[in-house]
Amino acid sequence: MSPSTGPRRIATIVEGHGGVEAVPVLLWRLAAELAPGAWVDFPSPHRIGRDSLVKPGGIEAAVDQAARRTAGVSGVLALFDADDDCPASLGPELTARGESALSGIPCAVVLAKREFEAWFLASASSLRGRQGLPDDLEPPAAPEEPRDCKGWISEHRTDGRPYKPKIHQPGLAAAMNLAEARAHSPSFDKFCRDVAALISPES
Repeated sequence: MSPSTGPRRIATIVEGHGGVEAVPVLLWRLAAELAPGAWVDFPSPHRIGRDSLVKPGGIEAAVDQAARRTAGVSGVLALFDADDDCPASLGPELTARGESALSGIPCAVVLAKREFEAWFLASASSLRGRQGLPDDLEPPAAPEEPRDCKGWISEHRTDGRPYKPKIHQPGLAAAMNLAEARAHSPSFDKFCRDVAALISPES
């Protein structure tokens, strides 16, 4: 299997139902900002549980399957929560394992530190008044440190209803300020840099 010479077509892997809709939102926003006018495509993500991805042989099987199911694939991106693992160590390890299964197709594995929702905390001031959040919402001092980012969002909603990823994640991904998130979340900055590399015609 070799990279396509046509448009940059990136197969994606996510772990949650919310990510199936939210991650493409982020990808299209980033493509428009990082490579305006670039010929790119992001087919609907493949959803695979985190435990399956990190087990021996898991990421290898996942990226191979995603690549084979995506006609004209030119790169594979996997995104899931780090939970208590260190993104800076586990991410590169899984990327190397994924690349070994792809025969020359670029691969990136990104772990959102703690949770995907930490990226919303990192850009919280841009989400004021969105998805039930208050108009005076303030971001936490260290947005990637809370263990329960989903709980943080639920606690700050003004309607008393809990945050639900499948319902609220896509809308928050569409509204979040990307520059603010990059400035306050190293794992989101890593995600942006990896996306930029995957959609580059030279990759």
